[in-house]
Amino acid sequence: MKVSDLRGILQYVPRFREKIFVVAIDGDIVASENFSNILLDLAVLRSLSIKVILVHGARSQIERLAAERGVAISNSDGAGITDDVTLKISIEAATQVTNEIMQGLTSVDLRAAYANSIIAHPSGILGGIDYLYTGRVERVDTKALHLFLNEGIIPIIPPIGFDGEGKTFRVNSDSIASEVAEAMQAMKIIFLFNLDGLCVGGEIVRQISITETEEVLKKKKYQDDDRLVSKLEHAAHACRQGVPRVHLLNGSVNEALLTEVFSAEGIGTMVYSNDYQQIRRIFKKDVRNVMSLIRQSVNSEELIRRTRAEIIQHIEDYWVLEIDRTLVGCVAMHCYPEQNEAELACMYVSKSHGGQGYGRKLMAFVENLAAEKGMRKIFALSTQAFAYFQQKGGYQEASSDVLPPARREKYEASGRNSKILMKTVAASSAAETPRHG
Repeated sequence: MKVSDLRGILQYVPRFREKIFVVAIDGDIVASENFSNILLDLAVLRSLSIKVILVHGARSQIERLAAERGVAISNSDGAGITDDVTLKISIEAATQVTNEIMQGLTSVDLRAAYANSIIAHPSGILGGIDYLYTGRVERVDTKALHLFLNEGIIPIIPPIGFDGEGKTFRVNSDSIASEVAEAMQAMKIIFLFNLDGLCVGGEIVRQISITETEEVLKKKKYQDDDRLVSKLEHAAHACRQGVPRVHLLNGSVNEALLTEVFSAEGIGTMVYSNDYQQIRRIFKKDVRNVMSLIRQSVNSEELIRRTRAEIIQHIEDYWVLEIDRTLVGCVAMHCYPEQNEAELACMYVSKSHGGQGYGRKLMAFVENLAAEKGMRKIFALSTQAFAYFQQKGGYQEASSDVLPPARREKYEASGRNSKILMKTVAASSAAETPRHG
């Protein structure tokens, strides 16, 4: 691991410390060659004081065990009918998987325990058909799970539940993960299965809201795979019940879990429930909205007037801040490579989103971007917000002599008499993007 990788992880630690992650692993991922690497990833999460609850499936193991026994089963994923024979095979397969996971966690010095924490009831008769021993989660024994977590023990929950009379039911593991995350007020659910995520139009969707997820399911705009459908449905349900983030990852890919959790870009599909924010490049279609956004500030002479043509001419310099796909802020960075200097310009956040740290987020983003481009100094010109730059950004007032010649000429011709603020650029680091906040 590179030092830069470690630094990238550490920026997330305060946000995730003592939070609960529900990690749901399909049975075929437990059986994959990458499972040993997943165990190490879980050890990393625990070392950072993240509380992990592990839910597992057993579909592939049930199918394999049935084939070995020459037994016909009624359903393998816990969503269809579970007859008596299928229940017995399911219990045996799930027990084997639980034991295998416990052995694996022990091998990486993690304490784990089987958690009999799912109180289930029969699914009953649906569409005139009795689902027999298929169950639904009635209640989660949160007290037992908290006792395990507070002792540093990872609870392992198999796809099996029991009712008050001791009857056993086969329960779908995706639904268990969703219900456990809701009951435990988890910060994340991480589904590890055998697909890269949601693919629409030939491309992986990196982030998607609850509403968009439900629309995709309604219009069937996805690859035809029942495992994906199940996870999307339960992701949307969990988010509706207050789980902030649900991640769909390919568990066969090494380091997929850590890359998704501890990087800005991620590697799978994230379904989100609360406001999702990102800083991205401006598109031509955004220019009109940007001009509308900054109009009041331009009229009050806080920002210099820019025409649509001027913004489009330098469109590579502009970035926008989106919250839940609504444009609420913007910023620009103009580089002067000959002097190794960059200008932070056109920084604005809508008044409806003021006081929430978004200005500092944009400021930090541009400073990191300048560092990545090898700039040594960054400056800003301000007529009314200079105190903000000094107090929040650590900028120092400077004379016009520090400006690149071309910029100094424009400054003197403008007659705005803006204060000039300068700052040394820190060493390059990953620009902040709040994908996983």
